[in-house]
Amino acid sequence: MSTHAPQAAQTGRLVALPATLDDAVAALAEVPAAVPVAGGTDLMTQVNAGLLRPAALVGLARLAELRSWAYQDGHALLGACLTHARMSRPDFAALIPALAAAARCAGPPQVRNAGTLGGNVISAAASGDTLPVLAALEATLLVAGPDGQGRQIPVSHLLAGRDRLRPAELLAHVRVPLLHAPQTFLKATPRTGSGRALASVAVVLDPVRREVRCAVGGVAPMPLRPLDAERWVASLLDWDGERGLATEVLVAFGDYVGMACIPDPQPPEDGGESSQLPPAVLHLRRTVATLARRGLGRALA
Repeated sequence: MSTHAPQAAQTGRLVALPATLDDAVAALAEVPAAVPVAGGTDLMTQVNAGLLRPAALVGLARLAELRSWAYQDGHALLGACLTHARMSRPDFAALIPALAAAARCAGPPQVRNAGTLGGNVISAAASGDTLPVLAALEATLLVAGPDGQGRQIPVSHLLAGRDRLRPAELLAHVRVPLLHAPQTFLKATPRTGSGRALASVAVVLDPVRREVRCAVGGVAPMPLRPLDAERWVASLLDWDGERGLATEVLVAFGDYVGMACIPDPQPPEDGGESSQLPPAVLHLRRTVATLARRGLGRALA
């Protein structure tokens, strides 16, 4: 997957089907305007809408190394071409349950069968289901580049626009820590229409670092981490005991997360009356609070 996809200046179209990762990077380097494609669910949406006219395509279907995962130093090394359907299966759910739950929510079966983890990351849509989970897990992106020059990017840096893929670079793997601890993903969708998230929340417990990590998707261009709320609730947990929390603490955590992600308007500088959030925004804040409360409650159950 690559974010380097300028508009085509020529009318000809080329398609490359490399057999190795090095060949794929070489194909991207040979045609700087080329666009890598795996599932194509996001790419074809842009093409059909007239937003993108690729000069060339580099198909990744033959790269078996990107369609599987491996274990590496307490981490799972996930290929960028893993489909949502594959991540939904029980064996993967036992490995990273929150990511499997997010994959099961990623649209209808035809989208889950074709759409990939790497495509979700590179598209970086606000409603991307796997993104809050990757943010809460503090995943790292492994990027392949020309002449064997690979590098690593924290997923939060790419999603925030602090770092981007360079020409001829390709997202190869996503490295996720294996915490062997409870983690949850919950999503709210409109009552009618598409299954895109109005809001989603991932909650991860890290007993080694004694951290609660929470990421909220769908309410901003990138997943939001309510760090103060995370630290507050982590300080209340008995990490060596039952790890249970009273209902009022769970409610307070949810409200804390909702306020952190959707704050009240700033008071005017002239000292006038403060404006109020619109009812729809207040409803969204309550939705985030409910998801955060339930997510943490299920992780602690």
